[in-house]
Amino acid sequence: MKGHGILVTGHDLYALDKLLQQVEGTDVFVYTHSEMLPAYGYPGLKKYKNLAGNLGKAWFDQRQLFAKYPMAILGTTNCFLIPRDEYKDRMFTTGPVRLPGVPNIEGYDYSAVIAKARSLSELKDEPGDYELTTGFSTSVIISLKDKIKQLVQDGKIKRFFLVGGCDAPVRKSDYYREFVQKLPKDTVVLTLACGKYRFNDLDLGDIEGIPRLIDLGQCNDAIVAVEIAQALAGLFGVGVNDLPLTLVVSWMEQKAVAILWSLLALGLRNIYLGPIIPGWVNDDILKLLVDNYDIKLIGNPDEDIKKMMGA
Repeated sequence: MKGHGILVTGHDLYALDKLLQQVEGTDVFVYTHSEMLPAYGYPGLKKYKNLAGNLGKAWFDQRQLFAKYPMAILGTTNCFLIPRDEYKDRMFTTGPVRLPGVPNIEGYDYSAVIAKARSLSELKDEPGDYELTTGFSTSVIISLKDKIKQLVQDGKIKRFFLVGGCDAPVRKSDYYREFVQKLPKDTVVLTLACGKYRFNDLDLGDIEGIPRLIDLGQCNDAIVAVEIAQALAGLFGVGVNDLPLTLVVSWMEQKAVAILWSLLALGLRNIYLGPIIPGWVNDDILKLLVDNYDIKLIGNPDEDIKKMMGA
């Protein structure tokens, strides 16, 4: 949109709400980045006319992205790189995060961010490259439970895949796009966290109205994925590990590992992991994960899909 801009990154949707309140009705528009994309799935945030769109993809594109657009930048929570000089003087942090040489705003008065945005040149009115769909909460999926059950019983949905987690700027992560592209058309992909940016621009279509690509939100929305799995297990009268469900999870940093521990503590098994094995995982630890929790490491997309589909 034509006007001044603020780019918000991180995870704090409450901070985003406070900022949107303060720019409402002005010519300062707010754009989201990376894990802030799920904001568009919340009616309380989507109602703001100054919420303009999403820029960029996963966290590691920030240095190029932040330098490209003449915008004030507000960082919330984690997932930051040391800023470049090109944009350092227009960047702010809020909440617990700190960056060297970058002012931190305590509380939720973002007048300094807004003033900085107004001091910069206006943005051009450019169309987006594609539209993304998000906002699939537990309640949305459960409202479709009867239709999903029928499609599974009729053999029209053969398997569900949860594909997500951390992303990393390494060629090995291309696995996830190739994996999703090659999945049979009678499968459904649930996704979350910034790993979804490897493939969430793909048009996978639907199965009689059920989208084949369902974005559940941020990395901390893993609880939503668990709730959906538990609800499906109850719907089919089986345990979670007996569902036609496979978890294919990218892992990299501490938070992702904490989520993995939570999944294992809840009893989930047969989880595929990759592409990067954390440095603390030695041969003994990996053997324990494989032997006790049926952890599997990703390999070749074609071969992995055959195994997961039972071929």
